[in-house]
This record gives sequence, C-alpha cells and structure tokens, in this order.
Amino acid sequence: MRYIDEDLADKTILITGGAGFIGSNLAFYFQENHPKAHVVVLDSFRSGETLSNGNLKSFGHFKNLLGFSGEVISGDINDKDLLLDLEVNYKFDYIFHEAAISDTTALEQDLMIKTNVNAFKDLLDLAVAHDANMIYASSAATYGGSDVFKVGHEEPNNVYGFSKVMMDNIANDYMKSSDIAIVGLRYFNVYGAREYFKNTTASMVLQFGHQLLAGKNPRLFEGSDKILRDFIYIEDIIQANIKAMHPKKSGVYNVGTGKARSFQDIVDILQRELGTNAQCEYIPNPYVGSYQFFTQADIEDTKEYLGYEPAYEMEEGIRAYVPEIKRIYETEVK
Repeated sequence: MRYIDEDLADKTILITGGAGFIGSNLAFYFQENHPKAHVVVLDSFRSGETLSNGNLKSFGHFKNLLGFSGEVISGDINDKDLLLDLEVNYKFDYIFHEAAISDTTALEQDLMIKTNVNAFKDLLDLAVAHDANMIYASSAATYGGSDVFKVGHEEPNNVYGFSKVMMDNIANDYMKSSDIAIVGLRYFNVYGAREYFKNTTASMVLQFGHQLLAGKNPRLFEGSDKILRDFIYIEDIIQANIKAMHPKKSGVYNVGTGKARSFQDIVDILQRELGTNAQCEYIPNPYVGSYQFFTQADIEDTKEYLGYEPAYEMEEGIRAYVPEIKRIYETEVK
C-alpha cells in the first residue's frame, strides 16, 4: 500500500540499518511505491563479531536486500569519515535512521551509548546540513518498568532503553533549534518479514512458528497467558514511518496497536493458521528484573499528528505473515 501521494522522483533517501529488519522493509517500500526515488542503504552488515552475550554485533544481512535495486553502502555510523563523505557527496531529502545496537540483553554500555546516542547526534547534524527530515527508531524499551506507556513516563530498565531515552532527549533539543521535521518512533513488539536474520532476537511469532513447523512443542515462559505485550505487524511500522515524513508536529510517538495481547495468544493463533495441535511447554523466565510483563502503546498522539491508524490486529498480522514463516522455514531452517 502507498501511504503518501508525494512524488519522490527527485528525492534522495538515506536508510541507516537498511539491511536489517525494519530498514530493509522501508527500502522495498520505496522501491515498490516510489521507484524513481534514489534510495541509499547504509549498513554495517554482519561479520563474525559478537557481543559478550554471544549475540551478533550486527544483524544486517544481504539476503534482506535481494531484489533491491538502489545503492548499498557498507559502513559503520560510528565512522566520522564516512559521515563526512555522506555530507559532502550526497544531498539527502529524508533520513530514516534504523541502525542501532538493538539487543536489549547487551551489556556493553560504552558501545551502546557510542552507537545509539553519539552517532545519532552526528546524523542529526547531517540532516540539518542537508535540510533533510529525520525519522528515527526509538523504542518501547524507554518505558521499562513504567505502567504508563505515554511519552513522559520513561523508566528504562536496561542500557538499550536508556540509550533510546537519550536519543529522544537529543532529538527534542534539535526540534527546538532547527527547521527540519524530526520524528522519533517508539516501536513496540514488531514482527514480520525480513526479521529472520535477527537470530535469537527475532520475534516470538517467528520463533514459535518455526517450532511448530518442526513438530516441536512451543516453549513459553511460565504465566505466558498473563505476559501481555503490544505486538505490531511490520506493515503498520512502515505506515508510521512513511506518514512521519511530513508530520503535523515534530515529536516522539508510540507505534503500536494500542492493544496488549499475550504470548499464549500468539501460539494459539499460529496453531490455528498452521493446523497444528502441539502441547505447550512452560519454562521459568530467566529475565525477571529486566523484563517488561506488560506493554500497551498510547497511540492517540500518533493518530493525531501522524495520521497513523493501525490496520492489523494480531490475527490479521499473523495470517499475513504465515506464508513467509513457512518460506523461511523451508529455505533457511529445514
């Protein structure tokens, strides 16, 4: 679906983290709906480098961009020479900033702040220099232990959430001093195509789907019927990003469905869609203390200032996703 009527034929769009989950979906949105736009994907791509928790430092994967016809740059947003090259040799009209250390269990506070906070400031400077509207990924992790999911009620309980709060603080300062539109989008629990290469940090929709396709019993944390999250399908994330290109008002906005659903709901819906009847296994939750047991986005401001309206209930999102879950299982897992 095309979310804006603007002709982007003479526009240049930068997508950082463009080989990742959300970034690659944005790249294909523009390719399919605005084929004459010049889309530049910047991503560090994956190497063998891991964080201390054993997870990959970068999840960017070339397979997420198979069929993409725009420009691809391999580089790190912490590289100031690279950012200078982007400032001098390009003229961007829009910047979608998705690159980050996004692993909520990462312990490297120095790398998290350097990558998520300091590099973001450099990219804001690039946006100002180019007079480019900036749309960037914030996160529901900013709310942490809060029971109010509205901007102004931040209680991050890990360094990732803290880094996103710091990004939002910087963005708010730039909103006051610059003429460009700046929008931060606090994503809730996103699922959908091109997330597979996030490995163990991919959504539980995908992980449960693959467990069921493999004939395994889905493994849930104890009390999963009472662990409620705002799960949002990737198409609604793309909708919010595109509508944020020309907001009624710069700001930080939640992107969710506004409805909390349980992990048990995910398994039950998947079982219906896949035609399985596996017995669930329940295991202790090892993340108590740094784990959000309830999230539900307040999206009233997002509707008012971005014109955003979620189009997918969980049932509809999972139904739309199931063919891709099956395809990935056959081509990458089996």
